[in-house]
Amino acid sequence: MFSKSKINEPGPKQAEATPTAAPAASSAPAAAPASDYKPSAPKAKPPASLLSSDLHITGNLKTSGDIQVEGTVEGDIRAHLLTVGETATIKGEVIADDVVVNGRVVGRVRGLKVRLTATARVEGDIIHKTIAIESGAHFEGSVQRQDDPLTAGGKKAMPAAAPTAAAPASTSSAPSAAVKAAAAAAKADS
Repeated sequence: MFSKSKINEPGPKQAEATPTAAPAASSAPAAAPASDYKPSAPKAKPPASLLSSDLHITGNLKTSGDIQVEGTVEGDIRAHLLTVGETATIKGEVIADDVVVNGRVVGRVRGLKVRLTATARVEGDIIHKTIAIESGAHFEGSVQRQDDPLTAGGKKAMPAAAPTAAAPASTSSAPSAAVKAAAAAAKADS
């Protein structure tokens, strides 16, 4: 009435299944070289350009890559990722997707992500999408959030100029708007 199940018995059926799978596996790699397609390895991201602490640059820098500044730059910098080292000084506008300031920046900072570490010293306005300021960072200027801070045209200057021209001279808000527009223009020029 009861019989042994052959499923649990070790026997030739399991041994036969193993050799059948092995030739199939060995034939698959042989078929791969027959095709001309070879997947390319993803391109490695180049390392950041490093401007050493003894380097002094006068002029603008522009790259689609990453820059780490340890020296002094007198001019504007545009990059994907900009890291300002603790010994670095930048006098000019900084524009990058990611900006990490450990040293000194004198000028406007524009970035999607801006981070001021505890050793940062920034004298100028920061226009950002997101910002992080660590305790101990020194910052003098204004902070403005924009959805697209990398564009050079300031969205703040356009609305301030439009109401001034349209507003009659007798309103009390016109002089203050004109003063604000003139201050913004003077700040942009310096």
